[in-house]
Amino acid sequence: MTTAGISVEVIDPGLNNSNAGPDFFNAKIRINGTLWVGNVEIHSKASDWYRHGHDQNKVYDSVILHVAREVDCEVKRTSGELIPQMQLSCPEHIKMNYQELHKADMLPPCYKIIPDLSSFTIHSWLSVLQSERFEHKSEAIHARLKHCNGSWEDAFFITLARNFGFGLNGDAFEKWAGLIPLRSVDKHRDSLFKVEAIFFGQAGLLEEPLDDPYYKMLKKEFAYLKHLFQLPVMDPSLWHFLRLRPGNFPHVRIAQLAYLYSTKWGLFSRVMGASSIKQIKEVLSTSVSDYWEEHYQFYSPSPRRSKHLSESTYNLLIINTVVPFLYAYGRHKIDDDLCQRAGNLLEEIKAEDNYVTRMWNGVGLNVNNAADSQALLELKKEYCDKKKCLYCRIGFEYLKQQK
Repeated sequence: MTTAGISVEVIDPGLNNSNAGPDFFNAKIRINGTLWVGNVEIHSKASDWYRHGHDQNKVYDSVILHVAREVDCEVKRTSGELIPQMQLSCPEHIKMNYQELHKADMLPPCYKIIPDLSSFTIHSWLSVLQSERFEHKSEAIHARLKHCNGSWEDAFFITLARNFGFGLNGDAFEKWAGLIPLRSVDKHRDSLFKVEAIFFGQAGLLEEPLDDPYYKMLKKEFAYLKHLFQLPVMDPSLWHFLRLRPGNFPHVRIAQLAYLYSTKWGLFSRVMGASSIKQIKEVLSTSVSDYWEEHYQFYSPSPRRSKHLSESTYNLLIINTVVPFLYAYGRHKIDDDLCQRAGNLLEEIKAEDNYVTRMWNGVGLNVNNAADSQALLELKKEYCDKKKCLYCRIGFEYLKQQK
């Protein structure tokens, strides 16, 4: 009911507006049997309408209903015309639950109710979160596509390179891969040595005066190729080594990428055409040149060891590179089969083991496969960390409970 005792029926709340202007656009509201289409403004107190200057702003003349927790005055348009008002207070138990969620010092703050939630509530929400994560990753892919002038092959390589950084060096790897003129590298793709020279040179890892024969050869070759192709060099201080196992050092990962790029043409096309996880792993399988089997960095020999990718590394590359590209390319081509295959692959891969998945497991939410773990990573990043409990289905269930 309005404050004047007239019935109100919300047909469509409209679109929530996070920018300047009324709080909800294009709402459909039936007041006393008449259908109105327009905007809705919400305040704690009705007098906030004047405190915010809405009575002097023609943008707010489109408001068809003013909602306030406390109606302490009438509100008017710039013409002086009265606007219908509705008093809507928040139940006390919801206020208390909301404060609990925001003040909780444990993650996730809703941990108390998770064991009591139905499997339908959990799985339907995880399905939505997985779709949201696909969309966010697709946005990043399309940004790289723009950088690569629409080349899916080049955007795939840059994304793959980023994920070879495995978090700590992800940004550095993406910056490095974005500097590489891949069409120029293609002219020397049959020579792993020349590909390594370009890759290490542009990474800024050939700038020191080291007394190492292979290093000197690479440095000399890069000096020639740098002049030939006008290659930029990245700031080497961007690479991180602290708390990294030697197998994850940037030198090793760059050597693996050089081997992969030199031996596997059309990576994106081949991955898109692969019909199983086994085939995808065969496409992404890589190694290193002889020098890197005895080194983790230049100049520092180590016991000889083959440096193939581990099973967990393959899984992470499929989860973070192949699956998002299948989805993004499926959307681009309007091919539902590719999008569906992206989801199916996640369900076939075991869940990631990290502090986020362990956190959810610890409060009773089972993480069965990579589809679940990706959804829960999205939940923490986009909802828990941002305190968007009001938009979370688990948060919604928490708010409803009466104690």
